[in-house]
Amino acid sequence: MLETTATPNSTNDWPQRAQTVFPGGSLGEYHLPPEMATVLTHGQGAKVYDTAEREYVDYTMGWGSLLLGHAHEAVVTAVTRQAALGSNFAYVSQPAVDLAEEMVRAIPCAEKARFCASGTEAAMYAVRFARAFTGRGKIIKFEGAYHGANEFGSMSLFPQKLLDFPQAEPTSAGIPPTVAADVLIAPYNDLETTEMILRRYADEIAAVIVEPLHRCTSPRPGFLAGLRRIAWENDVLLIFDEVVTGFRLAYGGAQAYYDVTPDLAAYGKGLGGGYSIGAVAGRADILDLCDEARLGQPDYVWFASSVGGNPVTAVAALATLKELRQPGTYDRFFAIGQKLRDGLTDILDELNIKAQVLGEGPLCAVSFTDQPVTDYRSAHRADSAKSRAFALGLFERGIFLNPMSTKLYVSLAHSDEDIERMHRAAFQCLKEISNP
Repeated sequence: MLETTATPNSTNDWPQRAQTVFPGGSLGEYHLPPEMATVLTHGQGAKVYDTAEREYVDYTMGWGSLLLGHAHEAVVTAVTRQAALGSNFAYVSQPAVDLAEEMVRAIPCAEKARFCASGTEAAMYAVRFARAFTGRGKIIKFEGAYHGANEFGSMSLFPQKLLDFPQAEPTSAGIPPTVAADVLIAPYNDLETTEMILRRYADEIAAVIVEPLHRCTSPRPGFLAGLRRIAWENDVLLIFDEVVTGFRLAYGGAQAYYDVTPDLAAYGKGLGGGYSIGAVAGRADILDLCDEARLGQPDYVWFASSVGGNPVTAVAALATLKELRQPGTYDRFFAIGQKLRDGLTDILDELNIKAQVLGEGPLCAVSFTDQPVTDYRSAHRADSAKSRAFALGLFERGIFLNPMSTKLYVSLAHSDEDIERMHRAAFQCLKEISNP
């Protein structure tokens, strides 16, 4: 048995230990310079703490999975109670039924639902349903959109070649070339080009999948409704990836907020209260394709998960949704998000920095460009060096975020003081960037 001489109570060797056992010293897409690397010990509300006993205001919030904040009392109580009753049965439980019923009540497109373990899986299954239902293999995906780490989700995620539409560019190695042939790439917010692609390949396309709020880029008026229209006209399914927007922009998600109803929707991080979850919700005639009684039929969709719908995650989600149903919740979400964005905009104006603040509701991003950001390519033209310097500068000043992106998540636990602390750190950091 391998022995280690590391001392668990040391405050100095944890980052090195992480570097030794994890590629890049992280759990994925969280690249920090070695001298800034840290290891967290716990979180409470809007704060996280590391092994060196430093406090950070968290603007990553588990990549958006903690709408209520860290260790929220209602979630902790529900999970603790359920853990003593059994953590997983791989079978229908009372909490799973309760959660599915609440989703069907809340989500405009949802007639039925099925659970899996992550948003990556949910998006994958949604596309699988669409392909089985239509009998076609291609999908339209928008350039720069993230639909999980599945193979189609990794196509044109961070493209560098900027190929002509609708050619797909793999962002990751290890994906067979055949995947690109079935993924058609369109520019977000460009309905004309999307419709041209759709009509050209209509007989081969199963679905259009879209993040309704694309990263932090808002849809142009009529864009989502236009997607709904052209999908109907061409007998193609419309899938909303609501892993981020679900229950965040409104209790019914982006489809309620933007008043556009898709055929299917994928859910993940925002639903689980910090616990791993995925779900596909939508039309019953589509979801019924995974009924095991259909096994052997040509349109049967295999869909199973060892931990999907487990009771611990289900009660965490139910506790989260109960809090989100409280009066004034979304007013608060939008108010603190607006306060964050307005303050950052004022700082940029004061320092005369060419940048703009994007986002809606409790989501925010800073793009270092003075040109309108409407899609991936306009965002790609922003100054990435400044973006990286800004992220690292904030991290150094006690703001916890993903240093590979300036996408910021706000939770209900964030106070006005937390927002002001971000503004003070941002001012110092941006002033330094503007006067190197």
